[in-house]
Amino acid sequence: MGTHVIKMPDIGEGIAEVELSVWHVKVGDMVVEDQVLADVMTDKAMVDIPSPVHGRVIALGGEPGEVMAVGSELIRIEVEGAGNLKESAQPAPAAATQAAPQTPKPTPVATPEPVVEKTTAPRCAPQAPVARDPEERPLASPAVRKHALDLGIQLRLVQGSGPAGRILHEDLEAYLAQGPSTQAKGGSGYAERHDEQQIPVIGMRRKIAQRMQEATQRAAHFSYVEEIDVTALEELRVHLNEKHGASRGKLTLLPFLVRALVVALRDFPQMNARYDDEAQVIHRSGAVHVGVATQSDVGLMVPVVRHAEARSLWDSAAEISRLATAARNGKASRDELSGSTITLTSLGALGGIVSTPVLNLPEVAIVGVNKIVERPMVIKGQIVIRKMMNLSSSFDHRVVDGMDAAQFIQALRGLLEQPATLFVE
Repeated sequence: MGTHVIKMPDIGEGIAEVELSVWHVKVGDMVVEDQVLADVMTDKAMVDIPSPVHGRVIALGGEPGEVMAVGSELIRIEVEGAGNLKESAQPAPAAATQAAPQTPKPTPVATPEPVVEKTTAPRCAPQAPVARDPEERPLASPAVRKHALDLGIQLRLVQGSGPAGRILHEDLEAYLAQGPSTQAKGGSGYAERHDEQQIPVIGMRRKIAQRMQEATQRAAHFSYVEEIDVTALEELRVHLNEKHGASRGKLTLLPFLVRALVVALRDFPQMNARYDDEAQVIHRSGAVHVGVATQSDVGLMVPVVRHAEARSLWDSAAEISRLATAARNGKASRDELSGSTITLTSLGALGGIVSTPVLNLPEVAIVGVNKIVERPMVIKGQIVIRKMMNLSSSFDHRVVDGMDAAQFIQALRGLLEQPATLFVE
């Protein structure tokens, strides 16, 4: 028997270190070739680390949340044959010696048992419901919140097993499996609370925190809000879906917004840019690569619709749907999550009439979509009901002047209020 050491691989693009997010194996597990051993987080995406060999795990090289250098030891696997670890290079001889067959092994320093227990406990043994404070908002994706609402479950009573305590769909299933008698022990909403949770900020949540802090510290943010009458746009969307939805797929509002960006950016190329503030150089892009902010179970991700300028409405719709599904399932690649030149973000489905989106550095503009509401409006002296929507957008004032930002949003407004102009060349 020999020992095969797997080191943190070079993921490319000059990355020198990554964060170990989660182990999928523990000491003593048998693994096969190509089985995923761990997930690591780069600046942009989650990356799977597969096993190149068959064997038994005898030591782990880090704990979830630890930042590891490329080339550092990730895991040791006992294999048939000589392995790749030389006898003269045994940095942890104790672990290798004590891993002999028929001999109980001590628990290694870096073991993932707490993570495994956390994610599997709801399925193995029911836990008492969590009685959070009524003002506390549990971490959960919009899809999970809707699922909980449909099931009549109060999220504040559900124990989350995802990163940073995020509630997942399986947590809702585990909560229901406990039965009504256990769920009823959640306690009165008027009882005093003296507990406290400590949630490590690791993985995607750490990257989001770092990028948001960097964006607000480096860029000179300013926001601009304008209301848009989307009555005609909605009528066109409904008409196209009725006529072509069965054969080409349903259209949401986002493909129209992507098209409006493409057309407006022809006159405002300074918005379709990335600012290298260290080199003091603005890179204006001819291609329009639109980032579409997407909420997933592990946090906010921004998959990129590449070359939106060359896509039809249905092509954009299909690509947005594909990328959003990949992001929510944690399957989006690093290339699919990088390279955007301008970003769209939407909170419309959750309500709200105004937001102040944070720039997706190094971009200089982000367009935020708010909820569509029916309101009485005065048109030619008559009060009529119209469908209105706000665009809440932010810009980097180091690159974009206020007048240019206002004119850009007004151009978007004109295109969306007269949707035929989206297709006039």
